[in-house]
Amino acid sequence: MIAKIDKSGCISCGLCVSVCPDVFRMGEDGAAEVYVDTIPSKDETKATEAQKSCPVSVITIEQ
Repeated sequence: MIAKIDKSGCISCGLCVSVCPDVFRMGEDGAAEVYVDTIPSKDETKATEAQKSCPVSVITIEQ
């Protein structure tokens, strides 16, 4: 699985980082970013939870 963030719509709330810090982090520009190429299997549930929790729905999880 891979994660993507539409940074143009990110409101920098940090929720994804708090839910799944092994996949998401806050970038130098203040917006969230994905910093792994492939979501580790142990983090797939948390990454999906972050996607569902995003208040502006800018996270996409793909197989």
